[in-house]
Amino acid sequence: MKTLEIIGFKRANLDSAALNEIRDSGNVPCVVYGPGIPEQIHFYSPIILFRDLIYTPEVHLVELNIEGTIVKAVLKEAQFHPVSEVLLHADFMAYTEKKAIKFEIPVKVTGSSPGIAKGGKLEFKTRKLKVKGIAANFPDFITVDISDLDLGKSFKVSELKPEGFEILTSPNVSLVTIGIPRALRGKKGE
Repeated sequence: MKTLEIIGFKRANLDSAALNEIRDSGNVPCVVYGPGIPEQIHFYSPIILFRDLIYTPEVHLVELNIEGTIVKAVLKEAQFHPVSEVLLHADFMAYTEKKAIKFEIPVKVTGSSPGIAKGGKLEFKTRKLKVKGIAANFPDFITVDISDLDLGKSFKVSELKPEGFEILTSPNVSLVTIGIPRALRGKKGE
């Protein structure tokens, strides 16, 4: 899995006036916590560094460089302004190489479906899967091969064979479905 570096600067003042000042200067207030560090660290980072982490379908492990202290982490939560959708706050969870963590990994579709060739439409039901495992074992994405999907058929989580990690999403959840268009539904009834 890819790793992205984010440079941060510690902050001591945690009141709302200080947070607004940090945001006004083009930075994002952040916090990192978890089993990978002895105590949580409050810091801020330039908002431009989050572009490749948040505004992409890919997922990344994060290497936080907080004034020279390196912390391996994953983005746990990002909060956005309700109107302008500007990033307001980011929470990171520090991890260790030995302890399993929970994470979300995107789904990537491969293959050519006979159902799509007949006029069906590929419908994504789930774009990310919840997984648990050692961070080093996580793939960049989980591949779903739709080569055997005909009209009206689905690919479920139970059909995946993960290696090195556990899928927490229910096995009954459909990942993708080949939808039957209305025009084809009428022809089937004739």
